[in-house]
Amino acid sequence: MIDHSVLRPDSTEEDVRNGCKLAVKLGLAAVVVNPTHVPIVATNLKGSRVKTCSVVSFPFGLSSKEVKLAEARSALAQGAEEIDMVMNFSALRSRREDYVLNEIRSIVELTKTQAKKAIVKVILETCYLSEAEKKKACLLAVEGGADFVKTSTGFGSAGATLDDVRLMREAVGSRLGVKAAGGIRTLEQALGMVEAGANRIGTSSSLSILERMAR
Repeated sequence: MIDHSVLRPDSTEEDVRNGCKLAVKLGLAAVVVNPTHVPIVATNLKGSRVKTCSVVSFPFGLSSKEVKLAEARSALAQGAEEIDMVMNFSALRSRREDYVLNEIRSIVELTKTQAKKAIVKVILETCYLSEAEKKKACLLAVEGGADFVKTSTGFGSAGATLDDVRLMREAVGSRLGVKAAGGIRTLEQALGMVEAGANRIGTSSSLSILERMAR
């Protein structure tokens, strides 16, 4: 259930390789990196059950749809099996819902065409959205064919909250997965998110969380 994040802008290639080793050792779901590190992750995870995940338009989501498509296409070609795309939350807040839907649908269609088993997670960046906007974003992700909605990048003004995870789970029901990410550093936080409805946890604190669970 854990996606191990190596997304800090000062992360080195050695940091990325170490993240891969840790993910394989712990049996995590995926390693999430910026697009430039996708080839390293794909190589180091080859033969394991851990997936290679690339973020797209991270962390602001304000690239044009064409740029997002190019970024996703490149990541998939280099071995990404999951795409965590940042939704254009500015467009959503500007009531350009058709634009947001079209953007999500375009990424999903590309992903399913280029890598049929790849999945798409839509990052809402909930700290910038009203409750109504969060619900609308979830429904657009459902309509656009995404596989997951995700709370946060971890680089916004706040990260995942229990209330947001509950709201998102209620909005998508059993149709989509819910990934909680951003500021999750302890076992207690992770378990709280799962209880609230998350079935993926994004964190850079995977080791300490699982060490705490093993005690």
